[in-house]
Amino acid sequence: MKLLEIRGLEVRYGGIRAVKGIDLEIAAGELVCLIGANGAGKSSTLRAVSGLAPAAPGSIRFDGRDLAGVPAFARARAGLVMVPEGRGVFAQLSVEENLAMGAYARSDAGVTSDRARVFELFPRLAERCRQTAGTLSGGEQQMLAIGRALMSRPKLLALDEPSMGLAPIAAQRILQVIRDINRTGVTVLLVEQNARSALALAHRGYVMESGEITLSGEARELLADPRVREAYLGEAAG
Repeated sequence: MKLLEIRGLEVRYGGIRAVKGIDLEIAAGELVCLIGANGAGKSSTLRAVSGLAPAAPGSIRFDGRDLAGVPAFARARAGLVMVPEGRGVFAQLSVEENLAMGAYARSDAGVTSDRARVFELFPRLAERCRQTAGTLSGGEQQMLAIGRALMSRPKLLALDEPSMGLAPIAAQRILQVIRDINRTGVTVLLVEQNARSALALAHRGYVMESGEITLSGEARELLADPRVREAYLGEAAG
C-alpha cells in the first residue's frame, strides 16, 4: 500500500524552481532516503510534503487522501509529521513540556506510555526531563525533536538532516534510533547528506540533483552504483 505518493511536484520561490516536477512514493512500513548535495531541493520537497511550502503544480497524496489545500497542522494531525532541519525545539520549555507539545492534539490514555517509550529510546532525555531545551547539547536537542514528533503517533515520520552538525558518535546513535523507530512500523522519509549512512539504513533511495530525481532504486543497489559512489561517497569510479 502506498502511504505517500508524489506526482509532478514543483516548488517555486518567486521565479526559482527549487523542485522541478518530481515523482516519489513510499509504501507503508518503508524507510526511504532522499540524498543529494546542498541546494538539490531535498528540504524543499519535505517542506512541500508537510505543507510548509507551496506545491504547485503537482499532487501529493497521503494515506489515500489528496493533500491539496490541506494546511500543515491538519497534515500533522493526520499522521504526516516532520522533524525539521535545525531541530526546532522550544528552547525556553523543558524537555517534558516539549514532549507535551508533541501530543497537544491528543486526548487519549496512551500519552503517558508514549512518553515512557520516548524516554526508553532516549534515556538522556529522561535524565534531563526538567531541563530547558535550550541548554541541551545538539545531539540531545535532536533526540528531543524526534521524541516530540513521536508523541503525535506519526504514520509517516519525515526527518530533514537529523545528523547535521552532530559529533560522529551522536550522529550514529540518532540514525540507529531512526532504524529502530521504523522497525516498530513507522514509515520514514529521511533526508540526509550522509549518503552512505542513509543508504545503509534505508530500504529504497532517491538521488536528487538540481531539483530533479536523477536516480532511484533499492538502497543496496544505489550503494553499489558507481555514479553514487563517485558523487556522494567520495570514491573514484573504477
